[in-house]
Amino acid sequence: MLSSMRASAKYIWIFIVVAFVGGFLLLETSGLMTRGQITPTTAVAKVNGEDILATTWYQTTQNLEQQATQRGGRGITLDERQRLQDEAFDQLVADALLRQEYKRRGITVSDQEILDAAKFNPPPQLMQAPDLQTEGRFDPEKYQRFLASPMAKQEGLLMQLEQYYRNEIPKEKLFDQVVSDIYLSDAQLWTRYKDARDSARISFVLFSPDRVPDSAVRVTDDEIRAYYDTHKKEFDRPGRARVSILTIPRTVGPADSASTRSVAAVLKARILGGEKFEDVARAESADSVSAANGGSLGKGPRGRFVPAFEAAAYALTPGQISDPVLTPFGYHIIRLDERKGDTLSLRHILLRIQQSDSAAVRTDRKADSLALIAASAEDPRKFDEAARTLNLPILRAEAIEGNSVTISGKFIPSVGPWAFKGARPGETSELFDAEDGYYIARLDSLRPAGALSLDQAKGDIRTFLVRRKKVDQLITPANNFAKVAAAGTLETASQLMGMKVVKPAVFSRVSGAAELTGLPEIVGASFSLPLDQVSEPLKTVGGVAVMRVDERTPASRAAFDAQKDAQRQAETQQLRQQRVREFLGNLRQAAKIDDRRKSVESSSQRSVQ
Repeated sequence: MLSSMRASAKYIWIFIVVAFVGGFLLLETSGLMTRGQITPTTAVAKVNGEDILATTWYQTTQNLEQQATQRGGRGITLDERQRLQDEAFDQLVADALLRQEYKRRGITVSDQEILDAAKFNPPPQLMQAPDLQTEGRFDPEKYQRFLASPMAKQEGLLMQLEQYYRNEIPKEKLFDQVVSDIYLSDAQLWTRYKDARDSARISFVLFSPDRVPDSAVRVTDDEIRAYYDTHKKEFDRPGRARVSILTIPRTVGPADSASTRSVAAVLKARILGGEKFEDVARAESADSVSAANGGSLGKGPRGRFVPAFEAAAYALTPGQISDPVLTPFGYHIIRLDERKGDTLSLRHILLRIQQSDSAAVRTDRKADSLALIAASAEDPRKFDEAARTLNLPILRAEAIEGNSVTISGKFIPSVGPWAFKGARPGETSELFDAEDGYYIARLDSLRPAGALSLDQAKGDIRTFLVRRKKVDQLITPANNFAKVAAAGTLETASQLMGMKVVKPAVFSRVSGAAELTGLPEIVGASFSLPLDQVSEPLKTVGGVAVMRVDERTPASRAAFDAQKDAQRQAETQQLRQQRVREFLGNLRQAAKIDDRRKSVESSSQRSVQ
C-alpha cells in the first residue's frame, strides 16, 4: 500500500496550494527578491491599514503560475500571467479581509478541531486521489491508514493538512454565521414557484423613439454637464493602445499529422503488448491534468466532448482501446472502462500535432532573425525593417487594458499585457514564443486609463438624453392610440394608425420572451393587468407600450406541494451561496484598499532599464 502511495504521491499533492512549503526557497531562487526598488517591506496594497507585501504577491503569483504550467504542460503567456497576478492579488485581499473579520467576531480554531477535521473530513481533492479509492469511491479506511503511515509525516502531509484546516475552519464558522438566518417559508417558496410557472400570453404595440426625429428634441450643454457631474463614475475607461504585430506561425501539414498518428499507433501497440494504459498516459499524454490520473476523464453522460471524440468513445465496448482518433486537439487513444446506459467512464492519451524537426528548425531560424532585427528595439523603424526583410505582413490591432488582443477572432498572446506594462510608443516588444508560433509587437499609441473628460463623453451623453426625451414625447401619441384601442380593439387601432401588434409566445415572469428583452415593465404588467383590457401607456427604456393580456394560467398548488421540500433544500442552498458572495463583495466594497501594484511595477520597470 505504502509503495503504491509513494509512486503516485503527486495525486495527493494536487490539493496542496499553501504557499509556505518551499515558498521561500522558490522566492529566493526566482530573482523576485532583487526586483529593482522592491524590498522585503515593499507593500503592493494596504487593506484597512494591513500591508500586503510585494514579495508575498509575487510568491503567490509564482505558485499559481507553476500550477498552471504543470496543468498545461507548457509555459504561460503574458495574458495568463496577468490573469494569475490579478487572481493572486484578489486572493490576498480576501484573506486579509477574512482575517480581520475573524478577529472582529472573535472566531478562532482549536487544535482539536483541526485534528478531528483532518481525520474525518478530508479535503475534496484528497478524496478524489485514485489511491485513496476503492471501486471508484473514496475509502475512509485507506485514508486512515495513510494518515497513520510514516510517509504522511515524512512528506509533510500532516503539516499541510493542519495549515489547510487552520484556514478553512474559521472560514466555515464565519460563513455559518452569515447564512444562519436564511429560511424559506412555504409562502416564500410558493411565490418563487409562481414566478417560474405562472404564464401569460399578451399582445402589445410599442412606440419606438425612432419615430421622433432628432430635430424635435433639444438637449442643452447645461443638461449634458449636469448628467456628467452626476454619473462621473460611469465614464471611467480602461487604457487603450494601438499596436502593430508580426507573426511567424508554427504551420503543421499533412506529414506532421501522419507522423503524430504513427506515434499514437505505436503507443497503442505498446499497451496491447502488455504495458499499462495508465503508465503510458502518465508518461506520454499531452493532457497533463488527465495524465496525472492515468489518463482518466472521469464518468459522465453524452455532450462532454467534441463530436469526433464522442463518436469514437461510444463505439467502444468496455475494456476496448480505440485506434488513433483525430480531433482539433490532436490524436487521442481512448479506452472505455465502464458503460451504464449513456454514462461512460473513459481514459485517453493525447498527442498534439507538432511541426516536424526540419520545419521547426526553419521556423526557429526565421524567428531568430526577427528577434535580431527588431526585438526590444526603441527605434520604430526596426519593426518595419523586419517586416520588409522577412516578407511578413503587418497586422494592426487595438489593445484594451485587462483584455486579450484578437485579430479577426484569432487570439494574439502576450501583446496586450506588454503594451500596458511600461512600454513607450514606438518601442518594440521582445519576441513572444507561443504554442502556435512567434509574435512581436510595436506600440504605436497609448491612452492611459481614466475617466473620459466632459468633451470626450459629450457625444454619448447627448445621444442618451436625446433618446430619453424622445420617449417622453411618445406619451401623447400612445395615449391617443390607447383611447382608440379601448373603444375598439388593439388590432383595429393598429390598422387605423399604422402600428404593428406584437404577440410573443407564452412566457413566465422568470423566462420572459425574446420580444420583451429590455422591457421589464411589460413583463410585470402581464401578471397584474386585468384580462382582455387595453392598458394605459407603459413607459419603458425602449419606448412606450400599449398592451393587452390575452391569457393567464396560474401555477398548480398541488404540484407545488408535491415538490416543495426538494425546492426548499435546493433554493436554500442557492440563497446561502448567494449570501456568502454578497457578504464577501460587501466586505471588499466597504474596505479601504490602497492598490499600489501599478506604481510598484512601474518603479521596478524603471529601475531595471
